[in-house]
Amino acid sequence: MMSRALHFLLAAFLLVVATGCATGPNANPSDPLEPMNRSIYKFNDAVDGAVLKPMASGYKAVVPSPVRQGVSNFFSNLGDVWSMINHALQFEIVNAGKTAVRLGINTIFGIGGIFDIATDAGVTPPKADLGQTLGKWGIPSGPYVVIPILGPSSVRDGTGTITATYYDPVNRISDNATRNVTTVIRIIDVRTQLLSATDAVDEIALDKYSFIRDVYLKRRQSMIKPVAQKATPDEDIDYSAEDPSKPAPDQSLPKLPTIPIPSLILK
Repeated sequence: MMSRALHFLLAAFLLVVATGCATGPNANPSDPLEPMNRSIYKFNDAVDGAVLKPMASGYKAVVPSPVRQGVSNFFSNLGDVWSMINHALQFEIVNAGKTAVRLGINTIFGIGGIFDIATDAGVTPPKADLGQTLGKWGIPSGPYVVIPILGPSSVRDGTGTITATYYDPVNRISDNATRNVTTVIRIIDVRTQLLSATDAVDEIALDKYSFIRDVYLKRRQSMIKPVAQKATPDEDIDYSAEDPSKPAPDQSLPKLPTIPIPSLILK
């Protein structure tokens, strides 16, 4: 029930954004909804500080590292199903095949993905999601948005998230108690992985909102457009355009210190 309610909340929020919101005359082209986004960011940050970060810190302190790694591997293996599908939709047949091989190895020999045998064997294709797929099909990102609870996104990526939610294997678990417990474990797992990143942002960023926004946009840009292209107001912003000699940002950019609900965002 919790995951489906959040699914509905996300869909309703994106509908409001897509139908148009008032923006000021000096709005940032990449973030025309900044006043609204900042308010939602403050709410998310408060929820994270009061609930999610303490839970993640306690989990890290109590649960042994090998067990935590096994949990992360299990959920990552589930995410490889969605990643494989999106590689295929992007006509990246080689990456789709590698992901299928990785999924098979870890599922069979890694006991449902608890052990990451494929990485040890060198099978490490990149992840892919529907927002990335839509971008490669030429669909513009739309405005940057901060989604309640979920964190940084865009209209395009949020649409991909809604679809990912529907097909998420965890959300397809019929027993409510099992589904909710699995969802909570997944949330804590992802938030635990982000502890170092959020601590670093707290130390180095004067304006955490702007820092998170810029990292998110650059990382998504690098995943969708491998070469510099001239940007227009309706397209993704190309952050490498100022100096074409510099490579576009790659996928090694840090993960974002957001409040993810992993049942909605397949990893």
